[in-house]
Parts: sequence; structure tokens; C-alpha cells
Amino acid sequence: MELSLVQSALKAFLCGSLSGTCSTLLFQPLDLIKTRLQTLQGTVQPGSARVGMVSVFLTVVRTEKLVGLWKGMSPSFARTIPGLGLYFSTYYSLKQHFFQGRGLGPLEAVALGAGARSVAGVLMLPVTVIKTRFESGRYNYSSVVGALRSMCQTEGPRALFSGLVPTLLRDAPFSGIYVMFYTQTKACLPTELGSSSYGPPAHFLCGVGAGVLASLITQPADVVKTNVQVGSGLSTAAAVRQVYSQQGVQGFFRGAVPRCLRRTMMAAMAWTVYETMMTRVGLKS
Repeated sequence: MELSLVQSALKAFLCGSLSGTCSTLLFQPLDLIKTRLQTLQGTVQPGSARVGMVSVFLTVVRTEKLVGLWKGMSPSFARTIPGLGLYFSTYYSLKQHFFQGRGLGPLEAVALGAGARSVAGVLMLPVTVIKTRFESGRYNYSSVVGALRSMCQTEGPRALFSGLVPTLLRDAPFSGIYVMFYTQTKACLPTELGSSSYGPPAHFLCGVGAGVLASLITQPADVVKTNVQVGSGLSTAAAVRQVYSQQGVQGFFRGAVPRCLRRTMMAAMAWTVYETMMTRVGLKS
């Protein structure tokens, strides 16, 4: 029984990793634009979200060419591929252990999603820090290994876990809220629809709705997390004060549009690919 669970968890890991590869490649530019928006200096007068996105997009293309939109792909792949694999394998294992694969209630879905994301988030935090710094454009790291070596030498190993608190405050609620809305809306679909060829598109739309709600609720924590990880030695409380003093309350929602687009589409695609692959390998997700 235990061996079977391990094998199933490994299959869930591989399915999750595949979904992470697809979604990261497609939506990396939105993540880079979100990071640049959130790390703008307070002297820059913020405009609307749309103008901010377009301005950053044009600046990156003009100064770093089109390929600059995919800057930070190496740490993104290093984080997302094993990160989503860990998330989905933990999610699957916890669901089988505590709920025996049955349908989840709203609070059960929140707890399961938050628990799985917390495990993956803590384990992948060092790569998340490096990814954020790559995307900010403030650091001239040549590679993931080079960034790791530089941070350990100049700031100490503790820097690799900077932003732990805001990361958990962002990721655990996001995943919990997302899984709750996703599982509940998917459960409302007709059974025959889910098993037909229209099942994946229908599940994708359920994921989009869940992603929008979860992204907006956790946006302030994402802004604080980004500022802590980019600003060397900046504490969570100091980052909150800095954002508020420079940009006011609206500063906590800077980058909301690109993040909402990316997280929504990425999560929806990841879950759709994951569930499709799990069905093909003979497992119930």
C-alpha cells in the first residue's frame, strides 16, 4: 500500500512538473513585468495599471530587446518545474491520506491547498529569491549557481530565505482559496460535461475564475514579498512601511494586473494539464 502511494505520488510529481514547464514558458513575460512594476522607485508617479504595464513592456523591449521579456527563465524553470511537482505530489498524497480521494468540502479544500503550497513554498524559497532578483533588473547575476554563490558570500545563507513570512502569507492563502473555488465550481459542472471532450476547457474556465479571486486577495502580500527579496536586508515590517510611505495604499496593488493575468492563466493551465495527465496515467486527481 505504501509503495503504491509512493509510486502514485511520483506520477503526480511528474504530471505537475510537466504542467509547470508549459505554463512557465508561456507566462514568464507577465511575471517579469509584475516584478519591475513592484520594484519601481517611489519617485515614479504611478499611472493606471494598463499604462504601467505598457510602459514597462516597451522599456524592456527597447533596452533589452524582445528576449528580455524572458529574463530569469533559468531560475523560473528551476523554481516552477520542481515546485509544481512538489505541490501536486504533496496535494495528492495529503488528499489520499486524509480524505481517501473523496470530494472536498470548502474548508477541507482551503486546508489542503494551503498545506501543499506551504511545503512547496518553503522548500523552493531560495530559488524564488534568486528568480525575483533576476527579474528585477537590479542584479547582474550570470546564472542561478552564480547568484547562489554571490548571495552566500556577500549576504550569508540567511538571505536565501528572505521574504519567508510574506511568501507564506501570499502562497498559502492563494492556494487555499484557489483550490476551494476551483473544486467547488468544478463540482457544479454536469458529470457528462467533465467526462467529455469539453471537460478540459470547462475546467480551465473554473480555474480562471478561481485564479482571479485568489490573486486579488493575496496581491498586497506579493508586493511586500517582492520588495523584501529585492531589497537586501529589508525586513517584512520595513518593506510594508516603505511601500506605504512611498506609494500609499495603492502601492500594495502595484503590478496587480500582470500578476492576476499570469497567476490566473498559469494556475488554470497547470491544473488542466495536471488533471488531464493524471487521468491518462490512471490516477484520480
